[in-house]
Amino acid sequence: MDDSAPRPVRSMFAWLVGASQVLGLASVVLTGVWMGHFHKGFAWDGSAQEFNLHPLCMVLGLVFLHGDAILVYRVFRNEAKRNVKLLHGIIHLLALIISIIGFAAVFDFHRAEKIPDMYSLHSWCGMATFVLFCLQWVMGLLFFLFPVASSWLRASFLPIHVFCGLVLLVMAIGSCLLGITEKLLFSIMPTYSLFDREGVLANILGILLVCFGVLLGYLITREEYRRPPNPEEESLSVHFKTLIEGGSPTRP
Repeated sequence: MDDSAPRPVRSMFAWLVGASQVLGLASVVLTGVWMGHFHKGFAWDGSAQEFNLHPLCMVLGLVFLHGDAILVYRVFRNEAKRNVKLLHGIIHLLALIISIIGFAAVFDFHRAEKIPDMYSLHSWCGMATFVLFCLQWVMGLLFFLFPVASSWLRASFLPIHVFCGLVLLVMAIGSCLLGITEKLLFSIMPTYSLFDREGVLANILGILLVCFGVLLGYLITREEYRRPPNPEEESLSVHFKTLIEGGSPTRP
């Protein structure tokens, strides 16, 4: 947070960022406890323990790391833009790799157990989120980290990129909620309505994921927490302002 910002704003920002990390880490830990304690841990052998990697990797990759990758632009507001871009891209790459492991685990388990793939709403939403996440990462790489497009195109795509990042976080959390419900119905349907311990833990996990998403959305959309302009951003802003005001931005 910029030192020129009022102290109450800086203090609130720090508390909110800290709270977001507590919520995100708690979600990851709770997912690990759920799969480890109630479903006998993790493996890579085509068994149900291999499936257990799927929810853990999805929560860690597409929710927690994805959210933190977005948040770096608020936390490191005064660092060199190039360095923040690089960190943003690296965290997203790590999220992508972990998500691929999660998808591989569930498909390998389905193949070993001869279970059909891609038939549920959870799987459709999850796959759509993953495909769009991959596309978003590639487009960000080409437009911003190693830009091959003109300033005009980058200025045009920037608000779309930011909006899609938030949409993908919402989609990832929504897919997780669908997956939690699906897993509970498959595992403890007869006792779920009796406040089974596993059901209560999974419900708490869902609430933590929603709270994490809401807090991230608040931090990312508040004007006072935005990154202050620098020469590079000013160049993009001039093009974007010309664009939205109906002019014809000139190419560099």
